[in-house]
Amino acid sequence: MAYQAVLSALADPTRRRLFERLRRRPHTVGELARAQAISQPAISQHLKVLRDARLVTVRPEGTRRYYQATPAGLRELRAWLEGM
Repeated sequence: MAYQAVLSALADPTRRRLFERLRRRPHTVGELARAQAISQPAISQHLKVLRDARLVTVRPEGTRRYYQATPAGLRELRAWLEGM
């Protein structure tokens, strides 16, 4: 069930902060790492979890990859909550 991946992804406070930042505008891994004072590999791991939960998408632009929030995962969570 997809909503479980969303709940699991957002259970981590670092991932919640990343998701909130990505809701405002797209960012690269480097930008996110500097803002969070976390290593780029750690940010990449958190982003993978968010991508697997369909909470973020990635867009390559030249040599950079921009991550941004997507509503797909939240829609699934919202539908599950409304069904309660």
